Amino acid sequence: MNLPNMLDAKVRGKSKVQYLENESFVSKEFQGKKYFIRTYGCQMNVHDSEEIVAVVENLGFTGTSVMEEADLVVLNTCAIRENAHDKVFGYLGRLKHLKREKPELLVAIGGCMPQQSSVVDEILKKHPYVDIVFGTHNINELGRMILESKHKQEIQVYSIEGNVYENVLYHRDSKITAWVNIMYGCDKFCTYCIVPFTRGKQRSRKMSQILNEVRDLKSQGYQEITLLGQNVNAYGKDLEEEISFATLLKEVSKIGIPRVRFVTSHPWDFTDEMIDVIAKCDNVMPYIHLPLQSGSSRILKLMGRRYTKSEYLELYRKMKEQIPGVAITTDIIVGFPGETEEDFQDTLDVVKSCEYDGAFTFIFSPREGTPASKMKDDTPSGVKEERLHRLNEMVNSYSNQKNQEYVGKVVSVLIQGVSEKDPNKVYGYTETMKLVNVVAAKDSIGKIIPVLITEAKSFSLDGEMKELVAI
Repeated sequence: MNLPNMLDAKVRGKSKVQYLENESFVSKEFQGKKYFIRTYGCQMNVHDSEEIVAVVENLGFTGTSVMEEADLVVLNTCAIRENAHDKVFGYLGRLKHLKREKPELLVAIGGCMPQQSSVVDEILKKHPYVDIVFGTHNINELGRMILESKHKQEIQVYSIEGNVYENVLYHRDSKITAWVNIMYGCDKFCTYCIVPFTRGKQRSRKMSQILNEVRDLKSQGYQEITLLGQNVNAYGKDLEEEISFATLLKEVSKIGIPRVRFVTSHPWDFTDEMIDVIAKCDNVMPYIHLPLQSGSSRILKLMGRRYTKSEYLELYRKMKEQIPGVAITTDIIVGFPGETEEDFQDTLDVVKSCEYDGAFTFIFSPREGTPASKMKDDTPSGVKEERLHRLNEMVNSYSNQKNQEYVGKVVSVLIQGVSEKDPNKVYGYTETMKLVNVVAAKDSIGKIIPVLITEAKSFSLDGEMKELVAI
């Protein structure tokens, strides 16, 4: 049993990152058995679930979308906000009843939540029916843990700086778009953020390995890849021979996959060279997610964000001026400890200046072990909720306004599947990451097609394939 330790997770020593070959456990022991997986959180968690699925399918399991049919249930969790924490433990309550009916059911919980000692303590005390607990550093051990499980609780969570595993097997959710990890962990230690504790130190993959993976995806016919990391534009700073993210992005672009994206960026590390590469490389999409978090320089300093309001706005200006047609979205936290109405007005001021294409907005959620969780927070919850409401009204107004500008235009859309809103339509995304529901044939799925935008809503567009439009 290995239990997490938040103090150990915070350590950043001088030891070198080990680059290791991923080992796969292959067995037919669970042939005929079914697994169910539920994923919470960010894109990194989604991609981790693709690895988890590959691990369990190598043991013979096949997937099911009905939890009650499963012989193995895996919860891949997120620790960023309290509501995600509550949802997971609520789901565990359902599994408790299911396990009473099916004693041979295996229950596993992994991801970021188990990296917190308080979570593992709660599992030990209140959820003895959970068979396997693993963390973000040892997904590769899950196969062995399942094979060796005797329905005695096994907890293997490592609070370490972390290594890099290469040649990881993924069961990708899509044959059209793919995630590509370029780095793991984070060293920024923003005062509100749990990620450096749950994901380990910043460690970049070698560029040669990344490029090999992208070439392989191109040979398989993928139309789009997204370079993935907690802070992608810090890529390469930890390598012995430092390589900039701009250099990596340029080399990935040369491979020729039609669309290249990246998430997520920190304004502190966003360089002029990066802006230049995005502007000049046609297959690097003109879409940037640039988290603001707060428009107040005072609050930004308390958050440990390393930039000011004016510096952020200057970076935004450069992007808008130099990258043709760029769309920019953001993250904003409301009600950080000590936030005054004046601070909040600074945030609204930035939103007015930037007129974002969209924003993910949240009320501050204290995370155990982070500096912000110990800060005095005397703003009433009602005030925070009212501020969030005002912010969302403004954000949604600009989002709708930006979308309206597309009406009557013909744009390129990568079609990814049948629309959830209307089974007679397909859906896809523009170069600027706008969701479009399209009147087009099903055989357009997997293709980039011209679409005339006919209607705009706050969060999506409607359109028709250009060839279908009467002229």
